[in-house]
Formats: sequence, C-alpha cells, structure tokens
Amino acid sequence: MKKVKSSRYWYLVILVLLAGITACSNDETKADVEEESNDEESDGESSESKDLVSMDDFSNIKNSGSENIIDGGSMNVALTSDSAFEGTLNWSFYFGTHDAQILQWFDEALLEWGEDYVYNNNGAATYEVSDDNRTYTIEIRDDVNWHDGEPVKAEDLAYAYEVIGHPDYTGMRYGEDIANVEGMPEYHKGEADSVSGIEIIDEKTIEVTFTEATPSIVTGGLWNYPLAKHIFEDIPIEDMESSGAVRENPIGFGPFKVENIVPGESVTLEKNEDYWRGEPNLDEVVLQVVGPNVVAEALRSGEIDYAPEFPTDQYTDNKDVSNLDYIATTDRAYTYIGFKLGEWDAAAGENVMNPDAKMADVNLRKAMAHAVDNQAVADNFYDGLRWAGTTLIPPSHPNYHDENNEGLQYDQEMANDILDEAGYMDVNDDGFREDPDGEEITIQFASMEGGDTAEPIAKYYIQAWEQVGLNVELLDGRLQEFNAFYDRVENDDEDIDVFQAAWGVGIDVDPSSLYGRTSPSNYSRYTSEKNDELINDGLSAEAFDLDYRSEVYNEWQQVMIEEVPVFPTLYRSVMSAANKRVTNISIGDGTEVYLNEIGITKEEPVLEE
Repeated sequence: MKKVKSSRYWYLVILVLLAGITACSNDETKADVEEESNDEESDGESSESKDLVSMDDFSNIKNSGSENIIDGGSMNVALTSDSAFEGTLNWSFYFGTHDAQILQWFDEALLEWGEDYVYNNNGAATYEVSDDNRTYTIEIRDDVNWHDGEPVKAEDLAYAYEVIGHPDYTGMRYGEDIANVEGMPEYHKGEADSVSGIEIIDEKTIEVTFTEATPSIVTGGLWNYPLAKHIFEDIPIEDMESSGAVRENPIGFGPFKVENIVPGESVTLEKNEDYWRGEPNLDEVVLQVVGPNVVAEALRSGEIDYAPEFPTDQYTDNKDVSNLDYIATTDRAYTYIGFKLGEWDAAAGENVMNPDAKMADVNLRKAMAHAVDNQAVADNFYDGLRWAGTTLIPPSHPNYHDENNEGLQYDQEMANDILDEAGYMDVNDDGFREDPDGEEITIQFASMEGGDTAEPIAKYYIQAWEQVGLNVELLDGRLQEFNAFYDRVENDDEDIDVFQAAWGVGIDVDPSSLYGRTSPSNYSRYTSEKNDELINDGLSAEAFDLDYRSEVYNEWQQVMIEEVPVFPTLYRSVMSAANKRVTNISIGDGTEVYLNEIGITKEEPVLEE
C-alpha cells in the first residue's frame, strides 16, 4: 500500500518509543523499517531484554507502627491529574474519579466490604437480610454524626433514595440497582409520591426492600451513602448538583471536614474530632491537583507527601529514590477502546443502536482489535505494571474473570484477512481501504491526555491500524482534556467513531452499569437481547450460587468478545507513592487500614539524598 511507505517516518517514531513493537505485515516493509531504524537513535529497549517488574514485589500496606506517629501535623496529598477536578463533592452527584478521591477523605458509605467484596458489619452501620434476600435492614451506629454535629439518621439514607429516584434528579446514580428497589420505577416516573420499598423503622434504622433478590445487592447494589436531609431538603432537586451544599460547603461524616476549596485546584481538610472510628492522627490534609508529569518530582522534593495514584509508567525511573516508598495491588479497572454504535435516548432511558453507524460492522471492529499489540505496549511503557487485557471482567475479580479466555489476540495477518473477507479493499490504490460499498472511510479516534505515555500510545494505535490499511485520525488532531473528553463521549458527539478510555469496575462484578441497555454509562451504546439475557441471569436468584454466576459471566465475556462493542487493552496495577515519613496507608479493598489512622513520623518531609 502506498500510504504505508509515505507514513514510514511516524511509524519509526512509534517503533522507537515502543522499542520492538512492529506492526508490519510483510517482509519488505520489515526490511525497510530495519534499514531506516539503523539511522535513528533509540533510548528504548526491546521488551524481550527489559527487566519487568513483578506485582509480587509489592505490599498493599505501609505500616511502620503507631508508636512512631507524631501528634497532629499536616500532609500534602496529590490528586494526580492533567485536569482540574470538577468539584461535584457529593456521592449522589459526583461524576469524575478525582471528585471521588476527594470525597473519600470526608465522607463514606455506611457499610464496608471485605476482600470478598461482600458487605460486612464493620462499617458505620450494620445490616441484616431477610430469608428471601429481598429486604435489608440497616441500623446506623449511635455515634455516627454529620460534621455539623447532627446525627446521621435513617431518614438521610431514605432521602438519598428519594432524590436519586426523583424525575428532577440530574446526576448519574439512577440505574438498575436503584430501580430494583420496590416501588422505585413508579416514583421515578412521577406516578407515586413515595417509594414503597423504603421504610423508616426508627431514627437509626431503615428497611430497603427490592423487587428482585440478586447477589449484587450485598456487593455494591445496596446504595448506602446517606444525603443530609436537614441541609438539602430546602434545595430544589434540579438545583442540588450545582448548589453550594455540593460545590462550596460539602458535608460528610468521614474522618476529615472540608475547610476550604480552591475550585478545580485544591481542597484543605481539617480533622473531624468526632469521627466515629476515632480522632484522626493528622490535624490537616491538603489535597491538590498535581500533573502526572511532575508528581514524581513533587514527591522527591518533599512538596507532596503522598500520591494515592502514582503513574505506574514512572515507577522504573523513580523506584530507587531514597525518600519514597511504594505500595501496589491489582486494580479494579482496565483501559479499553470503544466503538460508537448508537446514541443514548434520554426520553426512553435506554441506549439505541444505530445500524448506519460507521463502526456498525463487527468485522471492522474485530480487525481493529486484532491489529494492536497491547502486551508490547504494556511491557514497553509500564514495565510489567500493566498487561494485555483479554475480557471485560478483570483479574481483580478472580471468581469471575475467565483466565482461560484469550480474548482478541494480536494478529495483524488475521486483521487483514477479516477486512479482506468483509469487503474492505483499497480500490483507489491510495494505501487506505474503502468500505464494502467502495466509499472512503476515515475513522475519528478520541483519546484523552494523561502523562507522558498518552500521546505515543494513541499514535501507536493509529499507526497499527494504518498498517492494516485503515485511515484513522486523532480527533481534532490532538488529545482531549479529561472533562471535555467525557463530555463529548457521554453526549455521543457525532465526530467520535472510536475512543480510548478506562473503566473502574464496581465492587460487584455485575456489568450492567457499564454495558446494560438502560445505563447511560454504556458509552458504546451497544445493546442486544443476548446481552440483556446474560446480565439478567447474572442477577437472578440462581446466581446466588457462585458456580452458576461464574458460568453466566464466562459466557457474557465470550459474547462481548464476539460482538466487540469495546475491547480491553490493558489490565492494570494501581500504585501509591509516599514520603518515608508517611505511615498507615493502604491500597485496594478489604485492608482494614482507615484514613483516620494515617500519620506522619517526622515534622518535616524526608528529602531525597
């Protein structure tokens, strides 16, 4: 193809950056690349010669003993991001991951879960389940109070359900879990003034009854973030998300209280002396946005004490820094490439497929998945701290991740064959394939900013697709800012055909919130009767049996591989970095190390030697 030769410069740039990844499909092109690469200076190593990091080298807890902690003190914490945080600081309304990072310091769920991702009774409330698994009785502990001293009450949890289910609600939390509460659909449609499945027993006790008993309820499907009724009840529901109670003076019952907010930049927190788990060790925590490109330097200099999300692509260059410690675990997340297949129908409350969408042909989607070498991307950019994804349930959920399913493996010859057989041919000899009708096809690819690796990885994917004859362009010719990216993807921007993003998988493995017919977060807009069937089977009464539910989700993982509305690119570790004076931090779920326990062992940060 002529275009392959004319674009060889950019292919060499990606070759150098990936240090060993070749996206070629014939010996002649390989020889040309090797000949030209002899004249290029490469700082990379082939993935075969690199010493890759092992997750076995890390603990997920750093604890140097409470006897070493000094009284009080202040700690600076990085919100690692290229973008300002949105500032929607309430669990009922938040959207972005950075807002969630802020929220966890001053507010929390009533229930906590252990390593098995099932709610236990060690949190701010306890719960009991009826024999038919439909009714959940939640009792809030007596010493759990809002930051203004008001008790957290059963009516606050009931109010959260009423707000989220209300027709005027503007947030993203109304989904299948909430709709499963008995009487919620009627309330949501405005056909009822209250939710029949919610009953306040006394000031601290509430019963929530669900229409269908599902195993998801005890692993994340039971909404248990109360909303302070005494603060929000006088605010119109349609105005709550933008109100001062959410954006300027948010309240919670967590270990710290919001003292000051610099919008989009920082949040200063002071300790909540009345915290139900016990008074925090630290007097103050300052959360501030720090770019991923400079967070390592901020840690090395002592400007930042703790980065709960440290970029894994920077670990190798900083692993031997004398004043830092690292902890890590397998993340409940994956990066993925998605295909826009339809639109969100707000009136109907569901995703609608568009048979005329540019990416509607499953063969085109499969070819694009086979064309990219995700393992080489992982090895060369993340040194073993990320690895090629196979299915849409990650290994963070070992009971349900199908480790025997290899997914859509890298195979450019197969990608070429699929496109040939589907009728995508280069009919005008310009180096790019036309569609089966002979029309030129240009695919717009949206990817977001995010550290040094974001741009070269996006360019690699574009070049890999070019190597199989597909004309893919970066949307607007540049990476998208985080908030703008999600605004455009969520609103089904007609200029986006393909997008690269990441999902944080819920505590519960149920995929309906990401891929369900009625989920607004199903950004590909893919729907099918088989998808509906399997999602429903995974939530059925039979699915209380672990083996049955695992079989259902194995089948669902295979269906999504065959249909390819999205495909996973990388599974990932998540890593934290901290100054050596910081102790009692953890990463991951079920560690039973809490934020009030974090402390410092020296008055000033330890500096790099």
